[in-house]
Amino acid sequence: MSAAGRLAPTTFYREIDRNRRRSWVLIAAVIVLLGALGGAIGYATGFGWVGVVAAVVLASAMSVGSYFAGDALVMATSGAKEIDRAQPPDRYQQLLNVVEEMRLAGGLPPPRVWVIEDSAPNAFATGRDPKHASVAVTTGLLDKLDREQLQGVIGHEMSHIGNLDIRFTLLVGVLVGSIALLADWFLRFTFWGGGGRRGNDDRGGGGGAAALIFVLAIVLAVVAPLIGRLVQAAVSRTRESMADATAVELTRNPIGLARALRTISDDQEVLEVANRATQHLYIVNPIKSFEERAKSLWDTHPPIGERVRALENIAGQMGLLSEGH
Repeated sequence: MSAAGRLAPTTFYREIDRNRRRSWVLIAAVIVLLGALGGAIGYATGFGWVGVVAAVVLASAMSVGSYFAGDALVMATSGAKEIDRAQPPDRYQQLLNVVEEMRLAGGLPPPRVWVIEDSAPNAFATGRDPKHASVAVTTGLLDKLDREQLQGVIGHEMSHIGNLDIRFTLLVGVLVGSIALLADWFLRFTFWGGGGRRGNDDRGGGGGAAALIFVLAIVLAVVAPLIGRLVQAAVSRTRESMADATAVELTRNPIGLARALRTISDDQEVLEVANRATQHLYIVNPIKSFEERAKSLWDTHPPIGERVRALENIAGQMGLLSEGH
């Protein structure tokens, strides 16, 4: 087999395993944070372990709703329209062909395919599992990318589906949302005098320990949502890097994805339907607040330059050379 047909060496797989372990550690951190916040609020308000139970119930209720309706909501807010596979327009035939190629390469069920009428090139995948997954692309992506680049993008999105990143994204979003809602409720409860019950208990002999827990609960209510958002961004960055690497398994061509990332990043069009709630879903963050070399803890994606260099390193390991190298 030729060098171009071989998969990248073991360092490529070690990177995938490392990113997967990091994702689970970050998920565990968010769960611990949610439990700590619920417990502190419970004791601060005089309800003890009820606070932890309330946090679990809140997260569970949000999870059920998002599990069954989250993808429909994302597609609706993105203005996406599903392609009729029975009678697809000619302009979408190449897209459907590439989706079929990549899903067969990944051993995945056929996803629903959607198109967003927008001249800015971008794409994302969503859904609760591979059997209920969707891939959405903009018309700008179809117009501005060649077939090799399109394969890289679809390979990336199918990797998100195969790696269950779509479920990870859903889970982390629900947990972080639960933390924000619980913290907001407690701060409002305290602001409007709800903390009086604990204060009366303290005067009746509860002591300084209860007051300390109350202060801790307030601090957690302020800090926990920020920490949750940081962890959510870190999980997203980790899963993006893993999807880039896994896409190489499907396409055998890291250069196509590297070229696609550069083309999407360099495009000056604004994706009108994107917002802060959906920005982490896209292959390239459509809200370009910083130039590409900027790197911050709040970023939902690794810098484009860093992603391209990683793909070019994989290409070197595979014996391939990008244009200009």
